[in-house]
Amino acid sequence: PFVISVPVGWSLLLLFSAAGIGALVVAIPTLRWAIKALGIGYLIWLAYKLAGSGTPGNSNTNSNGENRGADPQKIRVGFVQGVMLQFVNIKGWFLALTLAAGWVAGHADALQRLAIVAAVMLAYGFVSNFSYALIGALLRNWLAQGYRLLWFNRTMAGVLVLTATWMTRL
Repeated sequence: PFVISVPVGWSLLLLFSAAGIGALVVAIPTLRWAIKALGIGYLIWLAYKLAGSGTPGNSNTNSNGENRGADPQKIRVGFVQGVMLQFVNIKGWFLALTLAAGWVAGHADALQRLAIVAAVMLAYGFVSNFSYALIGALLRNWLAQGYRLLWFNRTMAGVLVLTATWMTRL
């Protein structure tokens, strides 16, 4: 359900953005800068938290620290929770607002443009989330060995910092 709920929730964000929030961002430059600052701050915070994380968050380990596989009680996220998660995802808001403000709002064919963007992004969301879940499932046991997950997380944290740095130049 989570693989499906993320693109559905993000599509709702896009619709809300195109329905008026995107126009507000265009009309109030200070709001755009505030969203940008929040997005950059969130990425830096996320990088900090990720860089220090070296154990799977939903692992099931015994007293010796040996991995016994995933604990099914810790990884259940339903459809509604996955949809609602998008509304607290600043990166999702940032993308939806950018697309709505830059490609949809203010154009005579705004509804047609919104339909195109929503369809493309929904398809992209399904494919990317399914791919992400598949790759994660394939790498889970490999990453759980030794310090692999720690170094993977530190590498991903570095990518987040590079992304935040890039965002300061937009």
